[in-house]
Amino acid sequence: MNSSKHTELANHAWSVADLLRGDYKQSDYGKVILPFTVLRRLECVLEPKREKVAELAAQYKDSDIDPDGFLRRASGHSFYNKSALTLKKIAADPQNAAKNLHVYVGAFSDNARGVLERFEFAQQIKRLDSAGLLYQVIGKFTDLDLRPEIVPNHNMGYIFEELIRRFAEQSNETAGEHFTPREVIKLMVNLLIAPDGDALHVPGVIRTVMDPACGTGGMLSAVEDHIKDYNADATVEVYGQELNPESWAICRSDLMIKGQDPENIAFGNSFSDDGHARKSFDYLLANPPFGVEWKKVKEDVEFEHKSLGESGRFGAGLPRINDGSLLFLQHMISKMKPVDVNGGGGSRIAIVFNGSPLFTGAAGSGESEIRRWILENDWLEAIVALPDQLFYNTGISTYFWILTNRKAPDHKGKVVLLDARDQWQKMRKSLGDKRKELGKDHIATVTRLYGDALTAAADPEHPLHAKVKVFANTDFGYQRITVERPLKLRFEVTEETLAALAASKPVQKLEQSEDFVGAVRTLLGSSWGTKSEALIALKDAAAGAGLLWPAGAPFAKAVRESIGVRHPEGEVQRIKGAAEPDSELRDYENVPLGEDVEEYLKREVHPHVPDAWIDHTKTKVGYEVPFTRHFYVYEPPRPLAEIDAELKALEAEIQSLLGEVTNKS
Repeated sequence: MNSSKHTELANHAWSVADLLRGDYKQSDYGKVILPFTVLRRLECVLEPKREKVAELAAQYKDSDIDPDGFLRRASGHSFYNKSALTLKKIAADPQNAAKNLHVYVGAFSDNARGVLERFEFAQQIKRLDSAGLLYQVIGKFTDLDLRPEIVPNHNMGYIFEELIRRFAEQSNETAGEHFTPREVIKLMVNLLIAPDGDALHVPGVIRTVMDPACGTGGMLSAVEDHIKDYNADATVEVYGQELNPESWAICRSDLMIKGQDPENIAFGNSFSDDGHARKSFDYLLANPPFGVEWKKVKEDVEFEHKSLGESGRFGAGLPRINDGSLLFLQHMISKMKPVDVNGGGGSRIAIVFNGSPLFTGAAGSGESEIRRWILENDWLEAIVALPDQLFYNTGISTYFWILTNRKAPDHKGKVVLLDARDQWQKMRKSLGDKRKELGKDHIATVTRLYGDALTAAADPEHPLHAKVKVFANTDFGYQRITVERPLKLRFEVTEETLAALAASKPVQKLEQSEDFVGAVRTLLGSSWGTKSEALIALKDAAAGAGLLWPAGAPFAKAVRESIGVRHPEGEVQRIKGAAEPDSELRDYENVPLGEDVEEYLKREVHPHVPDAWIDHTKTKVGYEVPFTRHFYVYEPPRPLAEIDAELKALEAEIQSLLGEVTNKS
């Protein structure tokens, strides 16, 4: 089935909007069109055995025996409808359309009926009936031919996604939260599964796949199809979880039609209500929403982080509240299968991220600690940079992260960075923010390069050598050192320092505060090179005014901070004999992991500030992946003469155009 055909069918379903206009807001069209499309698809799938199932259901009508199993076998699917009604029959009786449609929907098996309930279908039936539109809408869908022999399951997914994209545009929602471009999924699945080609050919192989943000199930379908391409007899069990009720319902109905267990698709938030707790999977993949905050589940996530620690899902750390991307990755890692003593078992993960998880967060932050945990456990296999403008809802650059706990021996301790940003072709027609797409040749090139990454990186003669680099895990680590410099002060009584002294709390608390400030004022214009000289002068001034010098550390501190002025030639302040650091001169340096920080200080810092030192108690280890820095290629600026010539040519052209305008007027 070609793309024009599924677009034609999507257009047919979308044409129902013409009937809804006026009675429904544009943003509500999907509440009608999506459930009716699902209902029509279910009806078309069940049509060959419809009469047989209805007859069998009639036989068991007054029986005490639960006929569920018999009806499933009779329908040939995991769901059925016991009614003799069809949408066509219902549309033919406008007066009873609402009643008959309720009967028809109620005759579905529980799993199918539950899907329609997620769309709040009963409310839409009532609303359409009140507007006198119900039988007309039903009539439109009776003409929509969604039989599996006309529309295979794979293409049905395209139709649903096309409809969702249109509804998202109408309501200014984010289509990318619901699905991922199919060519992107194709490449993602290639990279996820490619190393397992030989294992997948084994007769009777069974594989489990999970997507914690599965949307309409496009990724799950792609993985299943891909594994079946390797081995038609393979058993593939798919699992997922989805927060959006419409997307969840579509995914669940898709699984029912394919013969998969729809109970494997959980509804709800993966963070606060894990629908697959204590389960593990062979493959995990996801395209979680970019930059979406996790404030709604903050209490649940923080409780698990604190109470379960490393035995929970989020023990490595918590990212900032406005981006839950790395929470999804930790959630997926928690569901990897352990590797057995013979090297079997284990899992592979693929996830789509924007650039933020690569570097956001300094050493010691939640993001850095999560990256550290992943790299120190040697789970990160590769990061692949994709072209921008590849997704429907954003034009930003995106990346695949590929992880596994069963790396091949030659990959152990290494991470591949692959630059595929130039692998794209322009779309004939933009879809939202999507203006670029991956062609078949691009997918094949990146897949092949991924498999040859170590060879290509090591061979300068390889045609794509510049597009792939291999690093040790520790290359992404660094020590964030705190470089201190001594606090140097000279001491002055000026109008400014005197005002600061008068405003300080310890001075204001003195019974004779005004007298004290007045005594110090007699020293206006004086300065001293050391603190001891300043204190002697101040105490003499106080004594001369008949005042006792106040005791206590707070007062002494207030005096020093008020009249002490930073100066490069000033006295070094000390605490118990050691130089006191100046917080205003404090600096931070990132030193590669493994390098001696004191040697770094001597080489990089002391030539400029010889009195600097490292406060080792503040040193933190951080991890980041500066992808673009590793693939940066310097491009020299154009020659000034060339730029000048171009400007002169533009000026001449402008003058010519102005001349034409003048002549015409």
